[in-house]
Amino acid sequence: MRTTIETGDAPRPAGPYSQAVRAGDFVFVSGQVPRGVDGSYVPGDVASETRLTLRNLAAVARAAGVDLGQAVQVTAYLADGADIAEFNRAYAEFFTDAPPARTTVVAGLRQVKVELDAVLYVGSP
Repeated sequence: MRTTIETGDAPRPAGPYSQAVRAGDFVFVSGQVPRGVDGSYVPGDVASETRLTLRNLAAVARAAGVDLGQAVQVTAYLADGADIAEFNRAYAEFFTDAPPARTTVVAGLRQVKVELDAVLYVGSP
């Protein structure tokens, strides 16, 4: 079974994709960036952009009936590798117990300092 997830508590997609898709026991959350619910970019240092991005990711997860504690994998895209320590400090605020697997890529992001996507597990442990 495949179901698309939508919420007004996070920015709408900027293109032809869903905020998230649930497939079986997993929820795949599309890349989130530091945008307000209205879609406007909220610039800041990498820590503040990370926190807003994770709040957006959490809002999409809630709409799917899960929370960030159920994340099994996160992919992080950073505009600048020099930001990794500051990014990690902000990221750790959201994943305090048994953090998910993560891949971090330094990428040529446009405008934003960070983008995150996630896979969350819905099924029983």
